[in-house]
Amino acid sequence: MMRPIAHPHPLGWKAECIETLRLAGPLAAANLLQMLTYAVDVMFIARLGPNELAASALAIAVFGILVASLNALVSAVSPLAAAELGARAPALRPIRRVVRMAMWLALGASLVAMVLCTQAEAIMLATGQDPVLSNLAGRYTDILLFSLAPMILAAVLRNFVSTLGRPVFATAITGMGVGVNALANYAFIFGNLGAPAMGLEGAAIATLISSLTILAAYIIAIRLDPRLHRYHVFGFVWRPDWQRLAELVRIGTPIGLTVMAEAGIFGAAALLMGRVGTEELAAHTLAIQLAALAFMVPMGVGQAGTIRVGYFYGARENVGIHRAGWAAIVMGTGFMGLTAIAILVVPEYILWLYLNPWEPENRAVVGHAVAFLVVCAAFQLFDGLQAVAAGALRGLKDTRVPMWIAIFSYWVPGFGTAAWLGLYTPLAGTGIWIGLAAGLICAAVLLLWRWHRRDALGLTASTI
Repeated sequence: MMRPIAHPHPLGWKAECIETLRLAGPLAAANLLQMLTYAVDVMFIARLGPNELAASALAIAVFGILVASLNALVSAVSPLAAAELGARAPALRPIRRVVRMAMWLALGASLVAMVLCTQAEAIMLATGQDPVLSNLAGRYTDILLFSLAPMILAAVLRNFVSTLGRPVFATAITGMGVGVNALANYAFIFGNLGAPAMGLEGAAIATLISSLTILAAYIIAIRLDPRLHRYHVFGFVWRPDWQRLAELVRIGTPIGLTVMAEAGIFGAAALLMGRVGTEELAAHTLAIQLAALAFMVPMGVGQAGTIRVGYFYGARENVGIHRAGWAAIVMGTGFMGLTAIAILVVPEYILWLYLNPWEPENRAVVGHAVAFLVVCAAFQLFDGLQAVAAGALRGLKDTRVPMWIAIFSYWVPGFGTAAWLGLYTPLAGTGIWIGLAAGLICAAVLLLWRWHRRDALGLTASTI
């Protein structure tokens, strides 16, 4: 067994930035690859026809929010494990128990979400969706729901390997998952490689196969890597640790609700945009995809910030906490500053990723999209700032107040401004984007203030 490392000491600014980048780079790459997985699904399903594509979009509207929220719930593994590592590395038993209880939580929460997914068709019909599309979406979700448990279990293991200094595993395994998903889509949607042609339901089978493959890959990687295997996270998995489970629920539930609130406001913005006009909704879809693509990088930096801050929080090193948090905030915000400049300078070339902006038939959609992207550039900085600041606070196990900050910011100034400007002023679609920006700016300012006041608020008083 490797000897416990010496008591951790804060690093210089340059060294801290390097350590944060070492974690953030692979995590951001894994986030981008995860988006590519969804893009591959759309590419294959679109070839089936508009009904299947629309039905899949309806299904993912429900399924995607559940997956994102449950992933956020079990992400509490990172701050808990990092704090244990900082306090008493290698902390074999405490970290093993944290991961074990996180797997319990993943299974329990997935079962609840699976029950909700069985009502997908009823949910679609209750919201006024077309009955034919609702039936297609329901059949698709009836298979897709079996992917939930392996997806959330894999998220637990992803947080574990990243916290233990192996974030590159997340990148490699997610990249492999993209390939498996594409191959399974090719086989089961269209009946290639000896598989039956199952259409839209084949896409759900492909998702199930890729999620099981990813989970298996994490298990194999943990078993083969000496640093990870010594934690024996799969040993005595039936033994409960109710205190650890309660702490995971206490810290993870606000994170999950925060993600649900943020996903909800963007979903609500799409519904508002649909009332403005079809071309505006198409333009909004393009612009929000580009914003989401850029967001994957500060999201990775925020995940790295959680680990680095949590490590020094467990070690009771306030200087280390200060440098780790601010290094992540500056790097995440700086990257979004670069994307904002690119969006302002060459918006048409960025839109070319999705359509030809110079084709006459695309002129109206592109015009709206460029107007939205101008506002998008303005809130890029604040989107990155709030994401990384929230990540740094999670490293201090501070999740409840940030949850209320997010809910208030997104739904009061955010949705309120979007609804008013979008539906009752000539700004229309641009007004909805101004509302989104208002919510993100409010969240960023309040979260940054809380991070700045962390000592005065008693957030750095570690109980490890």
